[in-house]
Amino acid sequence: MLVLSRSRLLKSLILLCFLAGGTISQRELQADVSVAEAKQAMRKATDFFTTQVAAEGGYLWRYSRDLKYREGEERATDSMIWLQPPGTPTVGEAYLSAYQKTGEPYLLKAAQATANALINSQLKSGGWADSVDFSKRTQSQFRIDGGGPTARNITTFDDNKSQSAVHFLIQLDQELKFKDQRLHEATLYALDSFIKAQFPNGGWPQRYDHFPDPKEYPVLKANYPDHWSRTFPKQKYTGYYTFNDNTIQDLVNVMFLAYHVYQDPRYRDSALKAGDFIMLAQMPEPQPAWAQQYNLKMQPAWARKFEPPAVTGGESQGVIKTLLQIYIYTGEKKYLDPIPKALVYLKKSELPGVKLARFYELKTNRPLYFTKKYELTYKDDDMPTHYGFIVSSKVDSLQRQYEKLLKASPEKLASMQFPQRRVRLTPALKARAQSVVNALNEQGAWLTQGEIRSANLKNVPVIETMVFAKNLETLADFVAASQSD
Repeated sequence: MLVLSRSRLLKSLILLCFLAGGTISQRELQADVSVAEAKQAMRKATDFFTTQVAAEGGYLWRYSRDLKYREGEERATDSMIWLQPPGTPTVGEAYLSAYQKTGEPYLLKAAQATANALINSQLKSGGWADSVDFSKRTQSQFRIDGGGPTARNITTFDDNKSQSAVHFLIQLDQELKFKDQRLHEATLYALDSFIKAQFPNGGWPQRYDHFPDPKEYPVLKANYPDHWSRTFPKQKYTGYYTFNDNTIQDLVNVMFLAYHVYQDPRYRDSALKAGDFIMLAQMPEPQPAWAQQYNLKMQPAWARKFEPPAVTGGESQGVIKTLLQIYIYTGEKKYLDPIPKALVYLKKSELPGVKLARFYELKTNRPLYFTKKYELTYKDDDMPTHYGFIVSSKVDSLQRQYEKLLKASPEKLASMQFPQRRVRLTPALKARAQSVVNALNEQGAWLTQGEIRSANLKNVPVIETMVFAKNLETLADFVAASQSD
């Protein structure tokens, strides 16, 4: 029995090491990683990332082993950074979190360098674009250079880009006790701009380059259109009210964090205003859930050519999570009121295999899909592979969360707002830390087998920012837990 248990342990450790991109010997398996070794690996990996991988303090998603090829969502140059996680904000938060756990000054310095990349690329409109090329840094759309009437100055909330940037900056500003004036001003500028970009009904657009005139945006309840086009109308949709890719969930989390850190009631009010929009946007029967995006009449509308007017089984689940989060922060049960009928509807709409369609036809509730030629269809046998037209159903889990919160006391809700994560020194954590230390190569990189899509390179060693962030977290957790026990 003892031999069997040891064998299973060895296999588990080998698997962990494989996932981290390295190899591990029998001798190394028998040795416990030390705090000194963990700290040395953290320092080596951080030095490599800050001196060899970073561009002006910022990061992409993926790099070839020799750093010749670089990419975010698409091919990038060595002077570019990416905003969408796991890009620049993800790495910045990894540095900051590791510093807070270990107290190592070089980690704070790395976090500050990453923040400077964001500050230097902040747009005059307050947020950030998808990516930044620092070789073109003289363009006038950036905040610190002013901004010209012809400058591209479009803040995007798509895929948690601007939200993740300011989320990191808020935390760093708090860590530095608001004494870095440049950081503090950039953070507040972003938050104030996000508030100005919020529509009168509490929604936000996917992107913006100017702030809405309240007279042009009447506050209405969601409703069904009399008819809708079955073909993509090629309209501009980025200024519509959107839930796409959980945009509002990310913004609400940012606003509650900002209120927690700065105690400015405007940030809390903005989050609650978004909650009020969610209630306005709930569709009437027979589909009491939410659309991905709405036009100014508050009717479901086309976005991209594969995102039709429909009720969504995808983002509707994120909307419910957002309502639960708002309730945690407020204790106001009006934010729970839309949930029961939405859950009943989504449960009835489930597909085989505990799945939901991303899109359900208005009123008929028939699942909608697209062919590879982007023709709307009821069949799911010829779908493009770049987009999730069928998603996992979390309805049962959401139902349990809802019921749990209904019973929670005000004290319990308060404890759930910003919970402190305490890491214990367990055998599993030791094994992960040992695996991560052993996987670090002489260069200071954690390599995994992957692909550089933009260069059509497959099954090659790559450096991934997500792997770096996770491995740094593992080592920081190990150091912190070891020093506290």
